[in-house]
Amino acid sequence: MSTHAKRERLLLADLLEGAGPDAPTLCGGWATRDLAAHVVVRERRADAAGGLVLKPLAGRLERVQREFAAKPYDELLRLVRTGPPRFSPYALKQVDEAANTVEFFVHSEDVRRARADWAPRELDPVFSDVLWSRLEKMARLLGRRSPVGLVLRRPDGRTAVAHRGTPVVTVTGEPGELLLFAFGRQAVADTELDGDKDAVAKALEAKLGL
Repeated sequence: MSTHAKRERLLLADLLEGAGPDAPTLCGGWATRDLAAHVVVRERRADAAGGLVLKPLAGRLERVQREFAAKPYDELLRLVRTGPPRFSPYALKQVDEAANTVEFFVHSEDVRRARADWAPRELDPVFSDVLWSRLEKMARLLGRRSPVGLVLRRPDGRTAVAHRGTPVVTVTGEPGELLLFAFGRQAVADTELDGDKDAVAKALEAKLGL
């Protein structure tokens, strides 16, 4: 049975292939080849991937990622599609599902929504609930730098508090859109914001995400 992470991985690979190696993405300054290199290094080079969370290793991560980005694009796409080697923790189905479902969903949208002709993706209810479940667990972490109180609200009324404080801004949208908003893609997230005008402006400009 295909997992959500596996499905999102293949979708991301297809989007990267269709866009070509030098298309823009929503990841600050990265072209599609850089995003593909990021995915590969994160799964295959634990010695460098630590730079994602440890500042002293950030320089090494950047060097290794540049090396991978310089590889033939077809090779990078093959590595994205085939996933991590057997000795990688990401090769375990449970780890892959936990660590990559959101990662690949967000990066797929980074490719899709960098184009002028994008439209919101319709997600099936089961996958939407999976994304909501992940967002509930990550909301406080993603919203920790918000300068205003931030509440994420589904159309059915369910909410997750991303940041406590006043004034409060309520962001309403489908789970995938709320996830993109919380990951710092506010400009392209299909959401509605309710609150004081100045607070809403601050929420839209906030450096949200990991």
